[in-house]
Amino acid sequence: RAVALILLLLCVSGMRAETALYSVPEEAERGSFVANIAKDLGLTGEELSARQARLVPEREKQYLQLNQHTGDLVVREQMDREELCGQTEPCLVRFEVLLESPLQSFRAEVSLTDINDHAPVFLNKEIVLKIPESAMPEARFLLESAQDPDVGNNSLQHYNISSNDYFHIYTRRRSDGRRYAELVLDRALDREQQAEVAFSVTAVDGGTPPRSGTALIRVVVLDTNDNIPVFTRSLYKVRVLENSAEGAPVVVVSASDLDSGTNGEIAYSIVQNSEENLQTFKINPETGQIGLKKTVDYEETKTYEIDVQATDGGGLSAHCKVEVQVEDVNDNAPEVIITSFTSTLTEAAPPKTVVALFNVRDRDSGDNGRTSCELPGEQPFSITPLAADAYALVTSEALDREEVPEYNVTVRARDEGSPALSASKTLLVRLLDVNDNAPTFAQAVYTMVLSENEPAGTSLGRLSATDADAGKNAGVRYALEPPPPGAPAAASFVSVDTESGTVRALRPLDYEEVRAFEVVVRATDGGSPPLSAQAVLRVVVRDENDNAPVVLHPPPDSSAAAGELVPRWARAGYLVAKVVAVDADAGQNAWLSYELAKATEPGLFRVGLHSGEVRTARFPLARDAARQSLVVVVKDHGRPALSATATLTVVLAESVAELLSELGSAAAAPGEPAGSLTRWLVVAVAAVSCLFLAFLLLLLALRLRRWRRSQ
Repeated sequence: RAVALILLLLCVSGMRAETALYSVPEEAERGSFVANIAKDLGLTGEELSARQARLVPEREKQYLQLNQHTGDLVVREQMDREELCGQTEPCLVRFEVLLESPLQSFRAEVSLTDINDHAPVFLNKEIVLKIPESAMPEARFLLESAQDPDVGNNSLQHYNISSNDYFHIYTRRRSDGRRYAELVLDRALDREQQAEVAFSVTAVDGGTPPRSGTALIRVVVLDTNDNIPVFTRSLYKVRVLENSAEGAPVVVVSASDLDSGTNGEIAYSIVQNSEENLQTFKINPETGQIGLKKTVDYEETKTYEIDVQATDGGGLSAHCKVEVQVEDVNDNAPEVIITSFTSTLTEAAPPKTVVALFNVRDRDSGDNGRTSCELPGEQPFSITPLAADAYALVTSEALDREEVPEYNVTVRARDEGSPALSASKTLLVRLLDVNDNAPTFAQAVYTMVLSENEPAGTSLGRLSATDADAGKNAGVRYALEPPPPGAPAAASFVSVDTESGTVRALRPLDYEEVRAFEVVVRATDGGSPPLSAQAVLRVVVRDENDNAPVVLHPPPDSSAAAGELVPRWARAGYLVAKVVAVDADAGQNAWLSYELAKATEPGLFRVGLHSGEVRTARFPLARDAARQSLVVVVKDHGRPALSATATLTVVLAESVAELLSELGSAAAAPGEPAGSLTRWLVVAVAAVSCLFLAFLLLLLALRLRRWRRSQ
């Protein structure tokens, strides 16, 4: 069962970056319990589920799984430590636990503990050693190393050989911790007695139970060769740049042999001590130059230790070590890894709101692996460090969707190598609208004209208001504001379509009753809470020629006997009478003109076009009839023009006596009631006075009504 080892809590900018180290054996079965994350974080299973906890692995493959309901961290896929980490210790599987509401990041590592699942293996099942019979006791001979991919106590620990009369084995340890074997000669060999010695060698690891591997050693006893090769140095230390080309020279080793002939000829070879060395290096057997078989990578292996053997023609050999240090070059660009990202953000988000969490990793070391982050350009975002290589992208100022609806935020990571390498990751952040803009009318006051008598439903025009917001926050609805108490109910004259803003008449209007009115229109958006704006709608009623002129004098029901009196000695231009008329319309529809339509003597009288005054056009003649009948037509200037007629009776007399005689005859005419002249004169004067007074009262009432409407 895995045991939680360390729980480190860091608080940065309101978010926590946790590093927890757990342990689990490699090859653990699927579903094996590792740890309880909820317990370590101080949360219950319900809280963990409510905050939508999830794992973000560092590797592409997900080896672990989190149960949101219980908080248990379990194995999802079996993990082979040797496959994941090779010889690297410790072998860590890193991941992050992300929580929502609020957004928090907890870092964790699971250490894979090695199990003894590999036995030591000799690459060659038979090892042949050629040893001259002149070799002295205590001489040492290097053996090929066995390979064990396990680490720690489970790796190769010691070598054993089977019982024989000539050798024992000694296990030694290299600087990198690996163990190798040397054969030690116990007593001198004699080729004539025994030309070959065979025995087995066993490599044993430290596991429980231990595992082992066996190979056969054949020692071929050579005839005498007095001198062995001697290297100029027992240890060669060299440096090579990573990414050096295949075949690049590494170092030249050199050995000499005092023997002559074939016994003095030296051949160089690399002694098998690891499969990786054989795959990486090669040696020229004649010159001793070591070169690369393939490129080396500092991030994979930093140091190589090579055993080189020099063998003369007589079979004697010597050994030296070559230690190759790989120097790092800046060949890895930083990597930006997004662990959490919110692609949509409300424009009302306050500063320091977390948009994304990300890590920056560089596989290089030293300055080449030291990184920094930046945001190129000017944008309302900033980067907040959370841990050594963890960062948060946060807002740095207030946002406004109406100004910038979306941002392409580029996160650039740069290392400190020479030349510096960089990598970028672009995040598209879209802003969600909030209702922060009220509708705006195109005009503060709208003036529309409506002809009187237009039927209900007539369109006067359209109001227009816009809203800078989006979606339902930008939807505008129109409505008329109710009038204040005591004000005219102008809202009963027109209506406004709630969607389009079209203004329509609710009923026909009479210019003579309503000439203009104003209403307040409110535009309201669809936000929550809604915002609104107002505009004034002024409707002007346009007059139509729907009223004919009305004759006030002479009255239409006046008696024909009540005529106008004109002396025969009257000069041209003598004022006979004045036709008085009014028109209830306005403007040119109320402009009146007068014409003489019919007369007993057409040339005797004329009518003023605009004044309506009836005057004599010449001196009355003796042949002119004493009684003249005139018909005056009163017209307005509307289209079509409307008119009315007035009939005047004019009496021509030479003297007062004749005048009285004419009036008397007029009174005694058939069909006329009898009466005295005085009575008719009184009636005529009273009628004219009443009509004139009524006309004055009408004008006064119209003036008063217009004044009150303007107020």
